[in-house]
Amino acid sequence: MKLDDQETAMLAGEMGPARRWAIEHQLQVGRMFDAEDMVAVSQSHMMADPESLGAAGVEFVENIAAEGARIAIPMITDPRGVDLTYYEPLGQTEAMADLERRFVAACLKMGIMMTDTCINYQTIMPPVLGDHVAYGDTGVVIYSNSVCGARSNFEGGPSALAAGLTGRTPRYGLHLDRHRQATQRYVVRNQPEGLTDWGVLGATIGRMAGSYWEVPVIEGIETRPTSDEIKHMGAAMASYGSTPLFHIVGITPECRTLADVSAQNLPPRDVTSDDLAALRQPFGAQGEAVDVVVFAAPQLSLVEMQQVASLCQGRKISEATSLLVCTSPSVYADAQRLHYNEAIQKFGGKVLQGTCFYQQYAREIGEANGWKRLLSNSTKIVNILGGYGYLPALASMEDCIASAEKGVIV
Repeated sequence: MKLDDQETAMLAGEMGPARRWAIEHQLQVGRMFDAEDMVAVSQSHMMADPESLGAAGVEFVENIAAEGARIAIPMITDPRGVDLTYYEPLGQTEAMADLERRFVAACLKMGIMMTDTCINYQTIMPPVLGDHVAYGDTGVVIYSNSVCGARSNFEGGPSALAAGLTGRTPRYGLHLDRHRQATQRYVVRNQPEGLTDWGVLGATIGRMAGSYWEVPVIEGIETRPTSDEIKHMGAAMASYGSTPLFHIVGITPECRTLADVSAQNLPPRDVTSDDLAALRQPFGAQGEAVDVVVFAAPQLSLVEMQQVASLCQGRKISEATSLLVCTSPSVYADAQRLHYNEAIQKFGGKVLQGTCFYQQYAREIGEANGWKRLLSNSTKIVNILGGYGYLPALASMEDCIASAEKGVIV
């Protein structure tokens, strides 16, 4: 790979051992993907919850911080594994909390902003059209690529940290124009209504696309989605298809027409009501008792917090059911000021800040609390949690709250 003078100095160790490690790591990744050079990035976003890091990962980050490493660009973080203001009631241990504290201390030492969110594009500093970034979380990447028009691959934790230290990332994949053109064309025949419908549509197309290297272009959307609706769509598409980029004709910024993404000659494929029903079919369970209702994956925006709080007003949760709502620390503070958290807590729910349910030792807290049947409005989370020992079910936000009130899936 071609290196400029500054990158050559990093490789020679002239800018410290941490940047030498970082550029060496990026060279290995770049060579694997046949990158010709590096591209400067404006932000880095690291997915590194302590459950996936483990003790060895935390020790690695601590060692880099101890060597005097400082980040070169704004660097932020994905949801954490432990809400340090509320972990014992969930059944999380002091060892889990201590691992979290150590990781946070090491990150702060390097200048990393502990934003603890997967909705940074709604809350911190959204990237702009053509902006090269190094983002981690799959939901963050697909939203930033598709809705903002930024350019990022899925960056693993070490790669995002390396990008934060060097201010660069290998130029391959979605940093290149040729990989942003559509490769599959879908026509929507049933208009989505509400967050869950948008999630199901995204999951269905993701399952059909089936590869990181496929780029779906979507026609037939008659209603312009809200930021939250397209957030659920993208998160589900990335979860089911490993998809990092999609286009919607006339809505997403790189696709005013099919010709903009070289899709005019691609064969169209209908997304039918049968396709959508097949996606929903494993997540029914109407009439069954529900142990825990979860709003997460992605974290909730302030608008979603208002909607949940409004639905909770004047109602009370069943004694047999728990309700968890996960949001970012910044949204949590606003929701606190606006009394949304209070309304959810009066209902009997708990608002967690800076975590996401599936990243916070989901198996362990399920076993500690006896949770098996889980209900959510997130198509992404029901796709994930079967692997953690849960029986997940899917419903709209309204039906999730009604089910929590009755203790039975309505």
